[in-house]
Amino acid sequence: MTIYRMDHVGVVVEDLAAAIAFFVELGLELEGEAAVEGEWVDQLLGLDGVRADIAVVRTPDGHGRVELSTFHAPAATSPAPRAPVNTPGIPRLTFVVDDVDAVLERLRAHGAELVGEVAEYGDIYRYCYVRGPAGIIIGLVEELR
Repeated sequence: MTIYRMDHVGVVVEDLAAAIAFFVELGLELEGEAAVEGEWVDQLLGLDGVRADIAVVRTPDGHGRVELSTFHAPAATSPAPRAPVNTPGIPRLTFVVDDVDAVLERLRAHGAELVGEVAEYGDIYRYCYVRGPAGIIIGLVEELR
């Protein structure tokens, strides 16, 4: 058995258009959108009566992809987690950017909230975490070398 690559990360969001706008502002490119429903998606997700809209955004180098999904049915049984960064199981997506401060300011216009502070690790990185769509944690890393 061989793993060839990681294909994508999936994130469920409430407002698909807002999530797409957030990730496009971050610098990802919209690859495509689709509506999904039917027996195959019910089987895949282990749910009945799934109706969802999805969008895939990708990094400019074409290697990283994020699938954004919003479900119309069935109804979710609990809200999205807004737990602290150190909670087991809380996902983080981290992107290397050219200027942490500039990207942070652009993302704030799309509802991003700084989790802690922008921190510097020696003369190697400037790094911060923000909460993005549906409360997911997005890491922004600026390489200083």
